[in-house]
Amino acid sequence: MDSLIVFWFRRDLRTHDNTGLYHALKAAQEEGLRVMPLFIFDRTILDKLDDKRDRRVEFIHHALGEMQQDFTASHSSLLVRYGFPLEVWQELLQEYRIKAVFTNHDYEPYAKQRDEAVSTLLSAQGVSLHTFKDTVIFEKSEVLTAEERPYSVFTPYSRKWKAQLTDIHTSSYPVSEHRSAFWQPLQTPSMPTLEEMGFQKVGEPFPSKEVRADIVRSYNQTRDFPAQQGTTRLSVHLRFGTVSVRELVRTALELNETWLNELIWRDFYMQILWHFPHVEHSAFKPAYDHIPWRHDELDFERWCKGLTGYPIVDAGMRELNATGFMHNRVRMIVASFLTKHLLLDWRWGERYFAQKLLDFDLAANNGGWQWAAGTGCDAAPYFRIFNPASQTEKFDPKLEYIKRWVPELNSFDYPQPIVDHKFARERALSTYKQALKPFATE
Repeated sequence: MDSLIVFWFRRDLRTHDNTGLYHALKAAQEEGLRVMPLFIFDRTILDKLDDKRDRRVEFIHHALGEMQQDFTASHSSLLVRYGFPLEVWQELLQEYRIKAVFTNHDYEPYAKQRDEAVSTLLSAQGVSLHTFKDTVIFEKSEVLTAEERPYSVFTPYSRKWKAQLTDIHTSSYPVSEHRSAFWQPLQTPSMPTLEEMGFQKVGEPFPSKEVRADIVRSYNQTRDFPAQQGTTRLSVHLRFGTVSVRELVRTALELNETWLNELIWRDFYMQILWHFPHVEHSAFKPAYDHIPWRHDELDFERWCKGLTGYPIVDAGMRELNATGFMHNRVRMIVASFLTKHLLLDWRWGERYFAQKLLDFDLAANNGGWQWAAGTGCDAAPYFRIFNPASQTEKFDPKLEYIKRWVPELNSFDYPQPIVDHKFARERALSTYKQALKPFATE
């Protein structure tokens, strides 16, 4: 049996411009070896998913199917396993002569623990592990303040990010030049079906990967209006790496700085999660963990179902429940409503988004929720409270978006507002102020 290099796909589901894959193939060619591509459906994650018609699992399965076609065209194959990563690796080490493993960095707390455990196992077997930066432009401690500390405010971070950027950071990795180094098994291994893993098909079309230049060009003018197709809808592809962030940054540099800033926000929140892992479960600013949130499960259920009596909030939640997507402006409105109007813990909302969003990304989702709740690293004070009525007037003045998702608007079937806006605003301000008083500085 010949020795192999394994490339382990995770959140980088593409065969072009893939950093770790390029380095694996290059190393294989230099050493006269082959690269076996691998993906593991991780039961540590999948077993926690209550909804067995999970859009994300189907998305991954479809993306892997596309990749398998690509590999087949090169007389190679993608090996797909289902199980707990450590157990899968123990099996692979027995089945194959593995010389080295290549993969790309993942920055989430669970991923870091998983990779450490796998690294320890591989090392004990004399197998080297090589990891690379691929899902972001700058990572970890690459963008630091003059005092060499991580940034906790976006604007100065983005300035430094742009100042450090060179063509090297946005150059593609020419994977195709080394395709001849892919593993060529005698027969194509079968990929586990969704049903075999306990999931069912949702049956929705796979989202387009097309980067619409017309949308990017006008992004700064159209991005806040949920009734329009004013955003690229590429967030899910960035989340699972079915597109290259380097390619998108090149497009943004050419066409629209506002869109570039959105890509920089991804890097920003990723490095926040890396440097301050406590944000996964706690407020970025510790004082904000003392806010006495209400624990009203009925109010939370109404928010989840889009039955708050606030049309823009209800439209957003219904869009999320029906499609797995919510427009970014509306995400801010519904998050502000949950935390400020209903005074419910931001973690409740964050968990619900984590269950429902097709583009769910821990770093960005956590960052967005803490921003809305005022508990995060953003410099804006806690008394930023969105008024759903004025947000509607600004961003859905003809009620096109609202009527799409709340057809019973202005009928007896539509519920009365769950809480009065003026009362809710004053309650939130008072509650925050009292909770934070002991921590106020002179």
